[in-house]
Amino acid sequence: MTAQPLADAALASKNLSPEAARVADAFAASIAARRAFDNPYRHYLIENAFPADVLETLANLPFAAPVLNGVSGKRELHNDQRSYFDAAAMVRFPVMRAVADALQSRAITRLIHQTFDAPIDDTFLRLEYAQDIDGFWLQPHTDLGVKKFTCLIYLSQGLGHESLGTDIYSSKGQHFGTSPFKRGGAMIFVPGDNTWHGFEKRPIEGVRRSVILNYVTHEWKAREQLSFPQETVRV
Repeated sequence: MTAQPLADAALASKNLSPEAARVADAFAASIAARRAFDNPYRHYLIENAFPADVLETLANLPFAAPVLNGVSGKRELHNDQRSYFDAAAMVRFPVMRAVADALQSRAITRLIHQTFDAPIDDTFLRLEYAQDIDGFWLQPHTDLGVKKFTCLIYLSQGLGHESLGTDIYSSKGQHFGTSPFKRGGAMIFVPGDNTWHGFEKRPIEGVRRSVILNYVTHEWKAREQLSFPQETVRV
């Protein structure tokens, strides 16, 4: 299977805008060039997930970073300060709509399903615009449950940001390594009972920005976080 025919099919199947089609093409090409790893669990690294100008625009969106007040360990501890590619944000920032349209398109969801054996048929697209500041950390977790696919797309650049990748664990308490952090790079996995990942506390200069891509089941309660809460994806 080649990525280009599937990306081209997006134009016919979903009538994507030119901007969304560019995003879909780039994402499909990045998946075609993926690197696969079996240890400590099956995961993948990609580069150039979106076009360079799209990454630049996303990296500079004017969302306020959460104020931690010394509290971290789980993102949900600051739910009232989190940002998403939701209906309001996609109206305000067309780049967010283009990304969401591309990742909602059947060509891309089919590509994800077939490439990674991800059970995402009849799930919802959830995209978080994550911003992390000094003092942030995440305890190891697996994403197992309502999340059926995880792709962590890195955006920010700056002093020391190359060391701010996702931490990977061979078990809940055993650190294995860290994914490379660079603009447009991403770590991908299909959640399972061993897909432990998190973020060890370490200095963050400025704001660590990323896009967290998930496809989630009907059991996801916070429908306001979804890009298209009335429309599931199909493969």
